[in-house]
Amino acid sequence: MEQPSSTRLSPPKDPRSAYHTGSFPQQEQKQPGLTGPMEPVPDHGESSYTGHGRLLGKAALITGGDSGIGAAVGIAFAREGADVAFSHLPEEALDARNTTEWIRKAGTKALPLPGDAQSEEFCQSTVERALEEFGRLDILVLNAGYQKNRDGLATLPTEEMDRVFKTNLYSLMWTARAALPHLKAGASIIVTASIQAFNPSPQLIDYAMTKAAQVAFTKALAQELGPKGIRVNAVAPGPIWTPLIPATEWPDKLPDFGQDTPLGRAGQPAELAPAYVLLASDEASYISGAVVPVTGGKGL
Repeated sequence: MEQPSSTRLSPPKDPRSAYHTGSFPQQEQKQPGLTGPMEPVPDHGESSYTGHGRLLGKAALITGGDSGIGAAVGIAFAREGADVAFSHLPEEALDARNTTEWIRKAGTKALPLPGDAQSEEFCQSTVERALEEFGRLDILVLNAGYQKNRDGLATLPTEEMDRVFKTNLYSLMWTARAALPHLKAGASIIVTASIQAFNPSPQLIDYAMTKAAQVAFTKALAQELGPKGIRVNAVAPGPIWTPLIPATEWPDKLPDFGQDTPLGRAGQPAELAPAYVLLASDEASYISGAVVPVTGGKGL
């Protein structure tokens, strides 16, 4: 597999300055956001993540895997030896092609799956197509998400609530339900929750509600599937620089984005990938029902 050169002998990085520091310039995109127009471009671990064979022989399905956290996880999984299928909106085809290339450069199979997570039929089909391509499914990452800045509950349109709930909750349950009959002992389900589940912002009221529900989903499903040998966990990111941020329609917040964390900066998608790799690997055999914070030191 193609791997970056080892850096074992290099001194430890100062986490305060390991990635982009300081503010972000004002910028705005329409939903869904894309990587190309972002300044600076997010780091998905393209030149930094080194695999160690933790997921050899495994097959993964990632929802929302074209960019941001999903792309970083897909690249890391591939460098750990896993075949990777991922869903994405058709409008995100350019990012999806880029992520597909990075996965294939690692020497494993990539299967991009365009469609809308708001469709039950599409969610079911992602599982079916991953099984057809790989012959198995060992890791399910429920990562697809949508958020938008809100002026207040009084002006929140019902159609926007529907989009948030269908993308963040319905798709999660539809995909997991379709996958369950095919998961065997040793499989891992990982949910992308958020610090918003614990410390909600009023401008993200509907998004925060779905993230709190995802935590409940994780803990309940872990209890159901534990006796079958299937682990269920969540990762709770803090402020992470992904296309979702400039597409949230709050350009005035970007100069301060992530600056209030104890580490003093926003995180990059590449910094999430190791948590997902751990939870997906056999090394996490006794971790289930957990919510792992990757928040720059902000508490849950």
